[in-house]
Amino acid sequence: MSLGVVIPAFHPDVGRLRSYLHDLAEELAPERLRVELDDPDPETVDALSSIDLPALEINVSSSRRGKGAAITAGFEAIRTDRLAFADADGSTSAAALAAVIAALDTADIAAGSRRHPESTVVGHRTLVRRLLGDGFARLARQLLDSSLYDYQCGAKALTADAWGNVRQHLYEPGFAWDIELLAVAGALGLRIREVPIVWEDRPGSTVDPIRTTLSMAKALFVTRHRAKRLQNSAFHRAIGREDAPTALIERRR
Repeated sequence: MSLGVVIPAFHPDVGRLRSYLHDLAEELAPERLRVELDDPDPETVDALSSIDLPALEINVSSSRRGKGAAITAGFEAIRTDRLAFADADGSTSAAALAAVIAALDTADIAAGSRRHPESTVVGHRTLVRRLLGDGFARLARQLLDSSLYDYQCGAKALTADAWGNVRQHLYEPGFAWDIELLAVAGALGLRIREVPIVWEDRPGSTVDPIRTTLSMAKALFVTRHRAKRLQNSAFHRAIGREDAPTALIERRR
């Protein structure tokens, strides 16, 4: 099975990302290892472009597209049997990502999980981040057909066939993309497997936990509505707007 891995990156720690890319290449031996780099400075582009890995390619966007849009662009550019992505900070080790990818032997989509009872979180998360994250996960379980412990973990993999089924139904360009991917997959009846991982919490996040959680909660209700429309819910079709948004794959063209 050929494998393509996408790393979305916005102002990454270059040294950490360089080390992570080497780890991924050694552990996974992907056919394609693609960094989707948003709004970088020239020094970052030069540093990443100088990394000597045969499978590595750096795609640069002059603007900040958002995590979901970046991953979508990467997946659309890769033609492999299996696709995976992981966060650029290396919170998911190469070995942990390998376990997520291996779960595709019995699933269409595999989702790494930090909140699974068998998972291990290394490092310290602030109380605010932990409470907001746990509360959001509980809300998502109530609203979506795919019942998981963790919807937002930055380590997921899917088969090329699964991507072909979900790609035209993805609209969220930012962090809510993960949730939309799983909601759409559940609505389409795809097999989703949650994989416990070792997660190393990285300090220095620039994401505002409260503002991001509020934004994600809004996106969650929108995503639920879209998923229900895919299932031909009469109620959700009745309240649906005629001016549907443009799918991410169309925005790239």
